[in-house]
Amino acid sequence: QVQFVESGGGLVQPGGSLRLSCAAIGITTRFYNMGWYRQAPGKEREWVATTSRGVTTTYADFVKGRYTISRDNDKNTVFLQMNSLSEEDTGVYYCNRNPPFLNSWGQGTQVTVSS
Repeated sequence: QVQFVESGGGLVQPGGSLRLSCAAIGITTRFYNMGWYRQAPGKEREWVATTSRGVTTTYADFVKGRYTISRDNDKNTVFLQMNSLSEEDTGVYYCNRNPPFLNSWGQGTQVTVSS
């Protein structure tokens, strides 16, 4: 069974940074494009960033230049470095394959940006 365990969220002031981690269980991440997604309060879950099986990374326009996705295939882990956070970045952040395994969403990690 495929599972994802996200961590690293928290409360941060505007302009601050956080680094999220995602441990993948039941899959070997090196064989997949992996992504981060987020769900803001009252909104649908949306795609944030993808790291391909190679070295390509892609980002949603609203995070370009602020977020960096990376991976450590030896540890089956995916990361999301988030800088210059604003209140609009508040939400629950999830990782999954891209495209996602629909029955394997984890609990996510809450990111709250507030002064």
